[in-house]
Amino acid sequence: MMKTLLCVLLLPPSIVIAAENSAPKFDAAAAERFARLALACVDQEYPNKISHVLNSDADVAPPRKLTPAFYGCYDWHSSVHGHWLLVRLVREFPDAPFAKPAREALRKNLTADNLRQEAAYLREKGRVNFERPYGLAWLLQLIAELREWDDPESKEMLVNLRPLEDAALERLKTWLPKLSHPVRIGEHAQTAFALGLMLDYARSTGNESFAKLLTDQARRFYLADKNCPMAYEPSGEDFLSPCLAEADVMRRVLPPTEFASWLKEFIPQIPTAAKADWLPVTISPDPSDPKLAHLDGLNLSRAWMLEGIISALPADDARRPALAGAADAHRRAGLAAVTGAHYEGGHWLGSFAVYLVSERGIQRGKPR
Repeated sequence: MMKTLLCVLLLPPSIVIAAENSAPKFDAAAAERFARLALACVDQEYPNKISHVLNSDADVAPPRKLTPAFYGCYDWHSSVHGHWLLVRLVREFPDAPFAKPAREALRKNLTADNLRQEAAYLREKGRVNFERPYGLAWLLQLIAELREWDDPESKEMLVNLRPLEDAALERLKTWLPKLSHPVRIGEHAQTAFALGLMLDYARSTGNESFAKLLTDQARRFYLADKNCPMAYEPSGEDFLSPCLAEADVMRRVLPPTEFASWLKEFIPQIPTAAKADWLPVTISPDPSDPKLAHLDGLNLSRAWMLEGIISALPADDARRPALAGAADAHRRAGLAAVTGAHYEGGHWLGSFAVYLVSERGIQRGKPR
């Protein structure tokens, strides 16, 4: 079961103040809030922001025809991680009230026919960089989640997903060796975050050759990096931290002692005193704006990246209290923004919240 959380978002206003001292658990009732967000969007086709290359008039079609499994949630990658969210929560809370409608939504969309069409779409001319790397990394995360779920329906969905999984792996294995430099932005094209998700998939599924490709690329891209300019973060539309995401993937690659030394050179700004204000939280100036709302997601991703970094440091590392203080501040701010009030701006925030509170990216006790 998931660890005890301090999630003001999930409580009625009357007990918010008391909750700050009572540390409620993230239970099925709390999880239902996030499940409802995904259930409301996985079959909502419009509004829709598609990234679609037209090869002819025949390619003019609505999203449900182009990508019949992942056509909801405003865009393809959000639909993919919306489905991941449902699998994650049903795995954790199989008897919760939301489990039945979540299973129905997964069965409806993740059919063999739908996913064959998805694979064919991905392989079409002009789509070599479709959802690369962000959406494809989330697709592999969905597959890893299903593989870890001991359930007859998950096994059927994995068989259905296999053509799309194969197509995605082919694209990524072709692309990564040719990528001469990492992409260091705070949005979808960032390399570090995608490498982390893909590496977790490779290890979870036992794909050793893919794991080696990913670790080799991470070392090539990042091992010599020093003095990451944290003062330049965030950009106005970031939902990922370039510096923290790089550290979060390297903690998956390096042994703890080596990682601790690398981190000292890479982010020397991390204090050894117990304080959180070394990394201020961000505030979105307009949560209804699809781009400006990214800053709400940045708080969530920073929180899980900080916690991931802590998980890989030696127990006596003096930076742990400062990292923990910053993680807690970002957790509170990020979860408070997951309201569901603005569809275009916040349709994806539930997935980020669940990734954080369920500690999906932290494989405790497993060797790297």
